[in-house]
Amino acid sequence: MRKTAPRRRPVVAIIDWKAAPQSESGVVVERRLIGTAADVKYFLCETENDFTPAVLDADVLIIWHNLAVTAASIARLRHCRAIIRNGVGFDSVDIAAAARAGIAVCNVPDYGTEEVADHAIALALALCRQLFPLDAEAKALGWNIHVTPRLRRLRTLTFAIVGLGRIGTAAALRAKALGFDVVFFDPHLPNGVEKAVGIRRARTLPELLRQADVLSLHCPLNAETRHLIAERELALMKPESFVVNTARGAVIKKTAILTALRKGKLAGAGLDVIEDEPLRTPAEAATPNLIATCHAAFCSVESKQEMRSISARIARTAALGEPLENVVNGHLFARKT
Repeated sequence: MRKTAPRRRPVVAIIDWKAAPQSESGVVVERRLIGTAADVKYFLCETENDFTPAVLDADVLIIWHNLAVTAASIARLRHCRAIIRNGVGFDSVDIAAAARAGIAVCNVPDYGTEEVADHAIALALALCRQLFPLDAEAKALGWNIHVTPRLRRLRTLTFAIVGLGRIGTAAALRAKALGFDVVFFDPHLPNGVEKAVGIRRARTLPELLRQADVLSLHCPLNAETRHLIAERELALMKPESFVVNTARGAVIKKTAILTALRKGKLAGAGLDVIEDEPLRTPAEAATPNLIATCHAAFCSVESKQEMRSISARIARTAALGEPLENVVNGHLFARKT
């Protein structure tokens, strides 16, 4: 009798960013949830050029942030069934190339909603109440409120939101509770959404920008939204207004917003994300009236646990060949050639 080859055990490869690892080599959360469905292996990579043969042989990839997966690497994957982006954004993965290769790309949109909305509001409050300049003045042993012209009463201000998805809605409700007049622009939502949330709606982006005192961005990065906010859009805003971005860096053209801040065309900006992050030069870091945080809006003990648990759950179903959730390139499979 001919012996059959033993069935190959699926492998889930967790790819962490070498420059700033977010997980740990034991990947305890993932191993516990994936269990016996697959072997779980952990890799540190700076770029996709660091993908080893073991990575390229894996059945499922879980990719942490700041690591791009292009068509070139996707073509080298030999057994991959799914690529899971450990986070909401998936612009770092070539989803069309993955679809052509028959690989599902999934994300984790249902984590960290509270943290990102809280972070956006924290940045807005820090700008409206000028916390950092006041902190610096006090610690310099001074007591002059030089920033009085930038200190604002919240209930007199318009909080303008681009993108009323999960996080945008959470931010809108928080801003509304603080007394802001909240207005949003989102061309992809049906009529009446504004009534459900109890806020106002702008029908065009220019309409939104002209009335914004605080502009808060909550849209994905794609061909439609890349450089959505650039020189022309910033010129529509009031010079005493503030910009907050906790979405994706390239939604705002970096040179445009830094120039606007330097020239006093904006009163300030709070950027958790920035195009071509992190900040690259001392000159960029010295931009006046800029608060920058380290792409950390998503981060908390609770959110990281939640994100890792969800991505591990999806990886387990992929390893078992079961139907997947949060597939972002399913619509492209019908077009693959």
